[in-house]
This record gives sequence, C-alpha cells and structure tokens, in this order.
Amino acid sequence: MKVLVVGSGGREHAICYKLSNEDKVDKIYCAPGNAGISEIAETVDIKDSDIDSLVEFAKKKDIDITIVGPELSLVMGIVDEFEKNNMKIFGPNKACALLEGSKAYSKEFMIKHNIPTARYKEFNNLNEAIKNVGIYGYPVVVKADGLAAGKGVIIASCENEAVDSLKDMMQNKKFGISGEKVIIEEFLTGIETSILTFVDNETIVPMVSAKDHKKIFDGEVGPNTGGMGTFSPSDIYDEKLQIEIDEKVLKPIMEGLKKDNLKYKGILFIGLMITSDGPKVLEFNVRFGDPETQVVLTRLESSLIDIIESILDNRLSDTHIKWSDKKTVCVMLTSGGYPNNYEKGKVINIDDLDEDIILFHSGTKIEKELLLTNGGRVIGVSAKADTLKEATRKVYENIDKIYFDGMHYRRDIGECE
Repeated sequence: MKVLVVGSGGREHAICYKLSNEDKVDKIYCAPGNAGISEIAETVDIKDSDIDSLVEFAKKKDIDITIVGPELSLVMGIVDEFEKNNMKIFGPNKACALLEGSKAYSKEFMIKHNIPTARYKEFNNLNEAIKNVGIYGYPVVVKADGLAAGKGVIIASCENEAVDSLKDMMQNKKFGISGEKVIIEEFLTGIETSILTFVDNETIVPMVSAKDHKKIFDGEVGPNTGGMGTFSPSDIYDEKLQIEIDEKVLKPIMEGLKKDNLKYKGILFIGLMITSDGPKVLEFNVRFGDPETQVVLTRLESSLIDIIESILDNRLSDTHIKWSDKKTVCVMLTSGGYPNNYEKGKVINIDDLDEDIILFHSGTKIEKELLLTNGGRVIGVSAKADTLKEATRKVYENIDKIYFDGMHYRRDIGECE
C-alpha cells in the first residue's frame, strides 16, 4: 500500500514510525513532514492546510489511504474533499470535526447527551463576559472557542487574571477569530488523564490510557503548552475507572453521535478530569493527541493500517486490537521561551543514543546538512520498558546526550502523582 500522512509534528512522526514497521505498507509520503520523518518517509512540500494540492498529489501518486494528523485540516474539511474525489481518507468529516473546532459546540453536545462535564457559559460580547467572569468562583477556566494550537485555555486564579485573559482573546485578538467567542467554565479539581479512542459509525474502542503534562514547568506550574511530556499507562487508570468511563462517557458519546447523525470515522481524543464525583470530560480532540500518540502507538502491537481499514469499512467491532504491557514515556524538548516567543534555527547536536531510544521530531528541519530547530516543541525523547521508573530513567539519561541553544524540558515527567 501507498500511504499519505498529512502533518509535520511528533504525532505524524509516530504514525509514520508505526506504519514503517508494517508489512502491508510499501511506501509512506508525509506532507509536509519534518527532518525526523524524512528518515522513514518521503516528505512532500505541501502545507497540511493546502487541501486542493493534497488532493491532486494523492491522485497523481495513486495513494491508497490518506491519514490526517492536524486538527486544522480536519476542521477545514479535508475529509469531505477527498471523499468527493472517491479517495480513501482516515479522519472525521467537517461536521464531526466541529467537536474540536468549536468548544461551544462540543459543550452543547456534552450537555445534550448527558456526558459529564464542567458547568459553563458562552459569550460573544466582551463586556458581558467580564460582567459574568466570576460566576463559578476562582480559579476559573477561560477558553477561546476556536482552534488555538493547544494554547487557548487559560486557568485564571483571580478576577484580574480572568479579565486580562478575556481582553487578550476578545479585544486584542491573541488567537485571531478563534477568540471572538469565549467559554467561561467551572474549574474542576481532580487528576487529569486522557483516553484516545478508535471510532466508526457503530463502535467506539478505547486505546490504552496516557497521562499528559501541559504546564511548561516542573510541578505543573506556568502557562499551558501543547504538551511537555506523557506516559502510558496513566497511573490512575485502573479497571474500576475504565468501567466507569465506558458507562458514563464512551457509551453516551457513541449514542450522541448516532442521535445527531454524525457519521464519525477516525480518532476521538477525550480529555478527562477524574473528580470526586467521577470522570468529567474537559475537551474533545478529533485526531490523535500530541504527545500522547508517541507513547500510545509505541505500545500498539496490532497493525495500525488494518485498524484504519476496519474503521473505514465499519467493522471495528470485529477487530481484535493487541497492546504491549510495557510502559512508555516521552519527554518533550522545547525551544527557550516556548510557549510564548521563541527563536528557530538553533543547531541540534545529538550524541550516540541508546538503541532502544526513539526520537519523535516535532519541530525540526535540515538546512545545509545541519539539523535545526523549527518550532516550539522540537523533539520528543521516548523509551519503553517493563516499568515506568525504568522507562523514565532511560529517557532522562539520553536527554543528556542532546543539546541545542535554549533547550528546555521538564524533569518530572513519569513521576507518579
């Protein structure tokens, strides 16, 4: 098979890495890809948002299946365009992608279908939002309605912080049109975890669990990022919790998709807070999470392309999915200043790493035969072992062999809470 992977980050590198080890896949293209991906796939200089060019490329190369990584492409309707041209593509269509494209829409979906979540109000007017900013007390969560590259969620500890966040989003257009509508949401206390699921029109199947660390600094402090590191399985995800999530979250989600006639095929990522009242949904993503994919797919022993084909054919319920019992950890190396202003183009030096270390490139490029930084999150250093402690030790020992100017990373990923 010839496969096209759309995207350029660590998630897409993990997808390409998994596909590169599968017998069914003869050729992988990745558009636009990155320096790490170029070692296992042919990178193509087409932006992931240039849907017309991607359609033309897939036709020209006679691609068997296209796999979409980034949320923007999905929200823009890449799946609908490929399907119009009778080409196989893996991901939810534009209507389904609104579950990530609009936080207001996803909250409405949750409330409508009795999926447990935090209380919230949505606002289109800045003055009205400021007037109501304290309705749930403090801290309070302020969210830009639209896509904001994982940075549109602010946890404000007091009224001043909350008002400043609202002004940044609605008045100063920090996230462009994504902040024209905002959500003010009750702050939930508990332990955060996430679950990735495979979905076809009839079935939702959870993958193994993962725990992501969003804050930039050790101890979960500082601004939110796209993810500073993750490990799998989550330390709190036991059989009892799994049963509760199946009943209270996954079942009503599937029923809701059917009732609303949303023909969902692809990945649904569910961000959860495990509260004293049970699991509550924080957010939906309509694609593989990043960096959760880096630890989840390295535990997948079944063929990813077989699973994808079963979803496209609506026979997910007949597919047995096998996972490794080993534990995986991924720590992100980021550019200095991230998630705010940061410089690109720093030379990355990598000494000899242990054979079982996997580097997933997120923001890198090759220029004049030098490996350079090309994003806020640069490389995810990943390892698998029998215990979480051993996997964590391996990762941090090998991080010492990597250097670029301004390199930052958290030193507490993998520590059980």
